[in-house]
Amino acid sequence: MIELDSAFFADPFRHYRAWSEHGSVHRVRFPGGKAGWVVTGYAEARAALAEPRLRKSGANARWAGVEATASTHMLDADPPDHTRLRKLVNQAFTPRAVEALRPRVEEITAELLDDLAGHAEADLLERFAVPLPVTVIGELLGVAAEERAEFRRRTAGFGSGSAEPAQIHHLKAFLVELVRRKRAHPAGDMLSDLVRARDEQEQLSERELVATAFLLLFAGYETTVNLIGNGMYALLRNPDQLDALRADLSLVPAAVEELLRFDGPVGFATLRYAGEPLELGGVRIEAGEFVHVALGAANRDPARFPDADRLDVGRRPAGHVAFGHGIHHCVGAPLARLEAQIAFSRLLTRFPRMRLAEADLAWHEGIRFRGLTTLPVRPNE
Repeated sequence: MIELDSAFFADPFRHYRAWSEHGSVHRVRFPGGKAGWVVTGYAEARAALAEPRLRKSGANARWAGVEATASTHMLDADPPDHTRLRKLVNQAFTPRAVEALRPRVEEITAELLDDLAGHAEADLLERFAVPLPVTVIGELLGVAAEERAEFRRRTAGFGSGSAEPAQIHHLKAFLVELVRRKRAHPAGDMLSDLVRARDEQEQLSERELVATAFLLLFAGYETTVNLIGNGMYALLRNPDQLDALRADLSLVPAAVEELLRFDGPVGFATLRYAGEPLELGGVRIEAGEFVHVALGAANRDPARFPDADRLDVGRRPAGHVAFGHGIHHCVGAPLARLEAQIAFSRLLTRFPRMRLAEADLAWHEGIRFRGLTTLPVRPNE
């Protein structure tokens, strides 16, 4: 059995290459002692992500060793609950709805870059990659600016899996109060729409309402933060690709897809367990066993992406699984793509001499999200 330790998070791809010599599905023991199957091959990952016998509802409770309860948001739900909950938020992330956000995303980006320009050295995450999506998703959901800062503070550690029980309790209280205020003073925002769906149409429970608010707020910015941070880090470490992109900004949409493939914002897909025995990649998985899909490993599978460990902004990597696959494909992917395309275009134009600052960089030690803790840069050099 493979033992997963802290060294894994600094360079998971090195580990994936070693694992691939022994197949595409591996038995792994995680920090803390729990064991599960990890899927690393591209074909096997796509199959697992679309496999209805791999269940999500109650998976996290089972992993934690507590009594499983009904899932409360769509990311951890199976049909028909998943179908019902996803339908409530789908309309906010249609291509037309997302494109309508472009002028505001560009405005927010310009303001943040004006601020960044005033610093000889700055943390690109703190100054740009975090506040951009936090502001966008906050405005979409109708969260006031001061509440966005509070939410960001309360969710610190969730991406790495290091949140304390007290922090979780305070976050829930924050969201309950936020919902109460939307109920008392509804507006034309997405959270008010969800409250109306709860109160007037009874399309979701109160518990599902709060859980969905958390999912949209947290997942609505954490993925984009890491997409921008990991992407700029990769470009700054591959100056030939950075120069090629800067010379032809029409490559940006394809480059965003390549950056998603090369070092995407989500390491492992959300947890699944086998509802019944099945075979995956030639391995028998028994009922009740946990299955983790390593999206980063699948996206570096040389059987699907030739020369997979090389960043190539002109690659056009159709079919990558950075946003998942199947019915649980990330509903906010169109918004993340829009924000990233604007962010990279404006960063490369505004700061043509940006470089990494001298610093020891570290990655969050959590299996779900893949992201740096800081990204110090010198924007004006």
